[in-house]
Amino acid sequence: MHLTKLAIVASTVLTIGLAAPVPAADRSDTPNIILIVADDLGYGELGCYGQQIIRTPRIDELAADGVRFTDFYSGSPVCAPSRCVLMTGKSPAHAYIRDNGDYKPDSALKAKYGFEFPGQQPIPAEEVTLAEVLKQCGYATAAMGKWGLGHFGTSGDPNSQGFDLFFGYNCQRHAHNHYPSFLWRNGERVEYPGNDGKSLTGETFSQDEFTREALQFIREKQDQPFFLYLPVIIPHLSIQVPESSLAEYEGKIDETPYEHHGYLKHPAPHAGYAAMVTHLDKAVGQVVDLVDELGLAEDTLIIFTSDNGPTYERLGGSDSEFFHSAGGLRGLKGSIYEGGIRVPLVARWPGHIKPDTESDAVSAFWDLMPTVCEVVGADCPQDANGVSILPAMTGDGQVADRDYLIWEFPGYGGQQAIRMGDWKGVVRNTKRGNTKLELYDLQNDPAEANNVAKQHPQRVARMKELLKSDRTESEMFPLTRRRNAKKSAE
Repeated sequence: MHLTKLAIVASTVLTIGLAAPVPAADRSDTPNIILIVADDLGYGELGCYGQQIIRTPRIDELAADGVRFTDFYSGSPVCAPSRCVLMTGKSPAHAYIRDNGDYKPDSALKAKYGFEFPGQQPIPAEEVTLAEVLKQCGYATAAMGKWGLGHFGTSGDPNSQGFDLFFGYNCQRHAHNHYPSFLWRNGERVEYPGNDGKSLTGETFSQDEFTREALQFIREKQDQPFFLYLPVIIPHLSIQVPESSLAEYEGKIDETPYEHHGYLKHPAPHAGYAAMVTHLDKAVGQVVDLVDELGLAEDTLIIFTSDNGPTYERLGGSDSEFFHSAGGLRGLKGSIYEGGIRVPLVARWPGHIKPDTESDAVSAFWDLMPTVCEVVGADCPQDANGVSILPAMTGDGQVADRDYLIWEFPGYGGQQAIRMGDWKGVVRNTKRGNTKLELYDLQNDPAEANNVAKQHPQRVARMKELLKSDRTESEMFPLTRRRNAKKSAE
């Protein structure tokens, strides 16, 4: 472990003063944290955010029992960088991972782990994750689902980044099939002979395995503080779901002709997609029910959100237009417009968060690190960029003043975005040298339909200045195309 990480973690331990798990009888300052992150779930795909076709009664109930955020954002419009922002608390213009990208393991790692799937670029050892902060505060830590921040044996290995237990898919490519032939438990393979990892169906659905493991972890750790991170795969493609869940929608939702491309083809993609989301909703309900059954509700903060916006162009049979998945916002996954990055966030913590409340606090993934640190009384890592939104969750006090949020995403041609109050600036095609900023008034134009940059030159100039100054250069993920560099696919 690098000195920087040791210093930060040691500071956290001194602040909390914990040398051992806290007894269940004295848990007021060490609540359990359950963080559930859906994969490619759009802003409008939950009933509590206006969804009319897909049923999500348990997540809707979670919102009714707590708070629903209307202006919450992911860390990026695609998977790996969004998860990096979430885990490290660094904004997208300062985070280490800023785009998806495969890792090339050396021969020794290939020999040890097989690596049928390459994994993504690993976060460095010196990065301090949310799991590490909580682990040093006496928390048991576990993650079930998709990691995507470094394969086993690399610096990004989840077991080297604060998790006692990781179970699921390490590589994002591996997660493209919900009936895998194997999953990982830490660095060991768990085989599923009834699945071949290539077909539309199989004997074991991965989401059910995540749920089973999560429930087991809660039961085992109920007498000490625990952090349960559930970066589930639903509703990321392929469209796959058990027949029992599919039956709730098949023949009850219109299917429309389309030209299939990408991922496995489902015979009833509208029904299949809706069934996947409802299947996840039931899993969330199982987690909540167990927390309540064990008498842990008032000692447990549950947060549900999504890593980015919904899928585009009917890829794999998905249909974001049919489901109004982006909730009327412009853009989808891969886009820095609102539909690509504005996501649901609901939180429940009985006795602390008032039921059936709503917050319009403009906030994002990098705010969750300082929020959780405030909840448990830990020092937030000094290089984290967010602010605690606990006051917005509880309604007590004010969120710290902040003038703006910035996104930087070198994918899909290169994109930047900045939100200042109700104003949103967007720069696209940075790889081609474009610096022209589009400006939108989100209060009157949430769909970003009317570019008003010409009417507000001073505001545009200020935004462009901030997009240049509040960032660090990334050699691995450059925002602009390097001179003399070979053109790469976007």
